[in-house]
Amino acid sequence: MLQVVSVDKIAQNTAAPSRESLFADDDATSPKAPTPTPNARLWRGYTQGELSYTYANPKHWSNVLIRTELSAQGSASEAIKWKLGARLDYDAVYDLTDFYPRDVRKDQRVDFLLGENYIDISAGDWDYRLGRQQVVWGEMVGLYFADVVTAKDLRQFILPDFEILRIPQWTLRAEYFKNDVHAEFIWIPVPSYDLIGKPGAEFFPAGPPPPTGFATQYEAEHTPERALAHTNYGARLSWLRNGWDVSGFYYGSMDSAATYYRRIEATPQPTYIYQARHDRIQQFGGTLAKDFGDFVLKAETVYTHGRKFNVLRESDDDGVVPQNTLDAVVGVDFALPEETRLNVQLFQRTYFQHDPDIIPKHNEPGYSLLLNHKFNERFEGEVLWISSLNRTDWMLRPKLTWRIDKDWRIQAGLDIFGGAALGFFGQFNNRDRVHAEIRYDF
Repeated sequence: MLQVVSVDKIAQNTAAPSRESLFADDDATSPKAPTPTPNARLWRGYTQGELSYTYANPKHWSNVLIRTELSAQGSASEAIKWKLGARLDYDAVYDLTDFYPRDVRKDQRVDFLLGENYIDISAGDWDYRLGRQQVVWGEMVGLYFADVVTAKDLRQFILPDFEILRIPQWTLRAEYFKNDVHAEFIWIPVPSYDLIGKPGAEFFPAGPPPPTGFATQYEAEHTPERALAHTNYGARLSWLRNGWDVSGFYYGSMDSAATYYRRIEATPQPTYIYQARHDRIQQFGGTLAKDFGDFVLKAETVYTHGRKFNVLRESDDDGVVPQNTLDAVVGVDFALPEETRLNVQLFQRTYFQHDPDIIPKHNEPGYSLLLNHKFNERFEGEVLWISSLNRTDWMLRPKLTWRIDKDWRIQAGLDIFGGAALGFFGQFNNRDRVHAEIRYDF
């Protein structure tokens, strides 16, 4: 299915051709992030508290979470820079309630995650980043397609902020800058994989339901062993010409997204047994962005070879079939009067040599709408709607933000899902919830 992430970034103006701002290099994921000034704080971070209550049946608390992240960055010289970071999460819902199974509580009660931990080395037109880092190759509003390198923490589906969803990769990265051209080469010797949680978790992505009379069982996820053949690598070339920011890339990897392989056992009870596995895939893609003043145009496309999808035929030995796909998305971001922003996107996934027994149809089109309005300097409202165009499958996310001051922020909103049980959103039709968050940045 199409991948989705939470909105966290307004479209950038790509017209300024400075080396530091070219290709979104103002982002901390770029080796050209600015060096901290002598008076800057070495350590930065935030503490965040979250409450989520699922009001759809069965009603229950789904989050009572405290999250703290700490990072530091500095330089040994003009040519050598570094960054360290880590995050600790504790979700008290698994101690305060007994709603979730023991394996889920064990998996999601406490998490310690290494953030970006790397060294940057500059040498003329070349920059090198060695260590655990985020590699961003594409970013649409509310959706990702060309962002193929980053693994994601999907145990809360796509609801957390972008910075929480992303799992940094241990990467050797080389970048070349010359005039308006930017070339990038990456090698990931120890890949990270999407975190999907355990059966019984709030947003566990279950396999296709078995026929009546069959039970369902999940074996432990199988991740590829460490070997040269299981490393990831890729290259990306970008250029800026007359305000058009265009890129093309290739990425060969062990798929960070898992596929459920299936076997059927007849005794002692007929059972579908699923195991999440990761296949070798290849991806070719490109991105485009142009600022026209009143609006920003963005587009991404990715062709994926080697990914497998669940098939509903009982006669299939492992329950999966290979399906090459083409993802395409185009979006326009409008700046409207009265501090209002509207983003409209159309997307589609096409399955080549489509197997009629997989869940998706030959073409799976959809669209998204994002409306953001600033009432004043402190209050902001936003509504995100994402929906399929050929089936009933949708998500609605309204939220309000109150920025108490430069360090404190409060948010509140709803996460509402609709559609059939086999839909990307519809599978969580009984997970509608209200949530609130308070955050302190330091």
